[in-house]
Amino acid sequence: MTGFFFVVPVSDATPKEMDMTDLRHRLQGLWLPLVTPFRDGEVDETSLRRLARHYGASPIRGLILAATSGEGMTLRSSELERLVTTVRDETESRSLPICLGLAGVDTSRLRDLLDETADWPIDGYLISSPHYVRPSQAGLLQHFTALADHAAWPIVLYNIPYRTAVNIGNETLLRLAEHPNIVGLKDCGANREQSLELLRDRPAGFRVLTGEDAQYFDALADGADGAILLSAHVETKTFAAVQSLLKEGDRAAALARWQEVAELTHLLFAEPSPTPAKYWLWRTGLIDSPEVRLPMVEIGPGLSAWLDREIERRAVPIDTFRGLAPAAPHAGAAVVNPG
Repeated sequence: MTGFFFVVPVSDATPKEMDMTDLRHRLQGLWLPLVTPFRDGEVDETSLRRLARHYGASPIRGLILAATSGEGMTLRSSELERLVTTVRDETESRSLPICLGLAGVDTSRLRDLLDETADWPIDGYLISSPHYVRPSQAGLLQHFTALADHAAWPIVLYNIPYRTAVNIGNETLLRLAEHPNIVGLKDCGANREQSLELLRDRPAGFRVLTGEDAQYFDALADGADGAILLSAHVETKTFAAVQSLLKEGDRAAALARWQEVAELTHLLFAEPSPTPAKYWLWRTGLIDSPEVRLPMVEIGPGLSAWLDREIERRAVPIDTFRGLAPAAPHAGAAVVNPG
């Protein structure tokens, strides 16, 4: 398998330099961290293709695969590669950029993963801070620098301290932003002051996308380049319209569209993500099962009823996308990761 290149005609740039330029340019607007559908313990390729076709035709600007929303840490290497190649196959006509989510606490092992995925048809990586071990800022700087030096594809940093227990400070982020193979940040720092400071001080071309669904409107108004939002699996066009209207200078219209979907950013996180989103996608027919892998479990009956009411309120016909009646929910359908 060979790498998938998006080449722009820039004088003497190497292919790798042209790829980085392209991702840096395209890392803006609304990106979707795609869920990974499962069925009977396996990746459900039929549902995955349906998802890829549906969102490939939507106004998103790129896809993140196998990140938190995609339950990436439960996926075997063979499943990851199948995930990437399947989604690329379904979206290739649009040349939609794809970033692969990676996470880990061992820099050496992550370097190995970069080698293993170097020839996959992706356009970059989304890499979170090492979780649990809580490295110092010096350690974070050396960790991400080592990965960026080694990676065949450009890296988007992922700062999410409430999951990893360590915040990438702005001094560290600004030093990392100078690396030619680090092109942007998914900002889930949940600290608006830090975000504003970063937006003010970042170098030209370093992209900042919010990953805080409930702060989407404020982050865009503050100057973020876009967002990576689980909630945008639902009402995708409306989420995209919020940024389009802000860019056109129509703040009132943007706020009105935001208010149409703001409730979803809370509803879809009322239980651990991505389980509420998977339930919604199952009920509307985009995936054939709401199944997740342990330690995640499917949502309870209270939230199920709440989501059903919201689907009805928004006049989304049940099973819109599949055209078949959904199967009854599995009893205790969470599945232990076979790998």
